[in-house]
Amino acid sequence: MLNISKQLEGPVLIHVLTKKGKGYKIAEENPDRFHATAPFNIETGKAKVAKKPDYSKVFGDKLIELAKKNDKIVAITASMKDGTGLKEFQQEFPDRFFDIGIAEQHALGLAAGMAKVGTIPVVPIYSSFYQRAYDQVIHDIAIQNLPVIMCVDRAGIVGADGETHQGTLDMAFFRLVPNLTIMAPKDFKELEDMLEMAVNLGKPVVIRYPRGGEPNEKFEKHESIKYGKAEILESGEDISIIAIGKTVERAKKVADMLKKEDIYAEVINSRFLKPLDNETLLKSIKKTKRVITIEDGTIINGLATAIKELIIDNKLQNINVQSYGYPDEFIKHGTVDELEKIYHQDAKYIFKQIDIKQIKAMKGNKNE
Repeated sequence: MLNISKQLEGPVLIHVLTKKGKGYKIAEENPDRFHATAPFNIETGKAKVAKKPDYSKVFGDKLIELAKKNDKIVAITASMKDGTGLKEFQQEFPDRFFDIGIAEQHALGLAAGMAKVGTIPVVPIYSSFYQRAYDQVIHDIAIQNLPVIMCVDRAGIVGADGETHQGTLDMAFFRLVPNLTIMAPKDFKELEDMLEMAVNLGKPVVIRYPRGGEPNEKFEKHESIKYGKAEILESGEDISIIAIGKTVERAKKVADMLKKEDIYAEVINSRFLKPLDNETLLKSIKKTKRVITIEDGTIINGLATAIKELIIDNKLQNINVQSYGYPDEFIKHGTVDELEKIYHQDAKYIFKQIDIKQIKAMKGNKNE
């Protein structure tokens, strides 16, 4: 067929029906799982390394738990039930699971229609794929203020999936949309709590979370989530470190490094990008007059921009602000660790940029 097409003049259309995994029986029978896979035994198809719990799995398990209590909850996927953690949900609730194929626009349009008649649609889509459905988010969901829960999987740097899948833009483009609530969890527990809050909120919600597992350093503190309220993980007088999502762990690491220099940071888990907890953040900023923001998204129109707008709108002066996020460019391919170092997002780099001497001098002046 291809040889014949070369010999023809003018446009040629070749219609091919593809089959995922064709020629490898195990992949043919498990197309979703082999869409992208870690090293596996070719004879059995089983992974060579046991998969650890990740955000997608935690999301899927929590959604099942909530759906058992609330029969209004439905799940929608754009042909990625395995990747987004919905495989078990489909098995548990086949009549409440909808796979609409590779059509993110339709997934959000369908969710809006279902929300309009009283269901609670939960739609997990990879961050970079949400771009395809931006029109539906605005026109079909946000304008009508419908209770659709939009879960942004693979938010931030994704590593091996490459440039097209880096999820650095979602906070920026969602923050522009009226009526949206935007949250990001610092760990698995907070993701579960945010999902439960979203189900009961009755508003359009965005919950963003990264690819992979939770931080190596476990958080001992988990305050109950209150709508639009940040969480103060550590109190301090010398500098405010404000972070969101997975970068809260990084903020904690920077604070621990500063302690060794006798500098005490107020570590704030923003939790919400929208609405921002203006009261808590302003109180801390006025106290320390020195701010660091950390986020795993573009530096434009995310947490850094929100904090700077807060400072300007409240006419605060002599506030030193250092912001860490990804530059206004498409992020290259690389592992998460490699890219965080290349783009100067790791805790050691952030710590080295802090003017320790100046902070100590200011502390000395206060004590005199």
